[in-house]
Amino acid sequence: MNISNFDLNLLRAFDVLMRERSVTRAAEELNLTQPAMSNVLRRLREFLDDPVLVRTGQGMQPTPKALSLITEVRAGLSLLTKGLSPAAEFLAAESVRTFHMAATDYVQLVLLPRLLKHFKAVAPGIKIEIHELGFDIPIRAFEIGKIDFAVGRFVKLPKSLQSQSWRSEELVCLVRENHPKFSRKISKKDFLTCDQIWVNGGQRSGMVDAWLDENNLERNVVLTTPNFLIAPIIVAQSDLLVVTPLEVARQCSHRLPLQILQLPMKLKAFNQDLIWHPVHASTPAHEWFKDQLKLLA
Repeated sequence: MNISNFDLNLLRAFDVLMRERSVTRAAEELNLTQPAMSNVLRRLREFLDDPVLVRTGQGMQPTPKALSLITEVRAGLSLLTKGLSPAAEFLAAESVRTFHMAATDYVQLVLLPRLLKHFKAVAPGIKIEIHELGFDIPIRAFEIGKIDFAVGRFVKLPKSLQSQSWRSEELVCLVRENHPKFSRKISKKDFLTCDQIWVNGGQRSGMVDAWLDENNLERNVVLTTPNFLIAPIIVAQSDLLVVTPLEVARQCSHRLPLQILQLPMKLKAFNQDLIWHPVHASTPAHEWFKDQLKLLA
């Protein structure tokens, strides 16, 4: 049996023949002439090396081999029909699915309060599970469907993943109120010599580091942390400085005795991107989720 030469249309004809057990009735259901249907049966017999249907005193009856194949054939036809049918509409208001997203604590701070409030109104059954976003893009987790999306700053994206811009952000300095050295602004010299916290946020090198390298300069980092939200707490209780996204600085300065200063150098705004694997995140549900993030950007 050489499946490479098999006409898959014969599977549908085989299913109908097994159900009708009549060439005439099978021809009517498939909208074929009786000679054409007889030719289909002949081809099935040749391929299977089996009579398939035999005439008896009780009419046409399937052979043992045909009976042994019909369950698998119908299961295969069902899978093909399901796979080739248009995807069902995603009813967000009725869904109870969980979306898995990798993100830094910065993204969680900016996105989750508004997203959860929005979901409560439009899709109360939807749940979100957050996964830590480290230095490396979790390719394997995307490939096996463990993660639906990731949100962050991605300098280089693998070709297997797709992306869309989520929001733009800029960097600022954050120091405590009544800092003994800084009031309304900070010079480049003071910036380079002051004790700093570096929040890597899942990055091996940040935008400030790139600027320092280009200008053959160094700064005095005394603490490195992956967490955007722990740094402002430490800064509020010390003379340290941290470079942080503006939205983090705004929200933390409302809650802690902190002041926001402009960077002493000009850096471009940077994009936060939403990324996904097209194999596992192209369903109507995933398209809906992407639309909600764009809506809240």
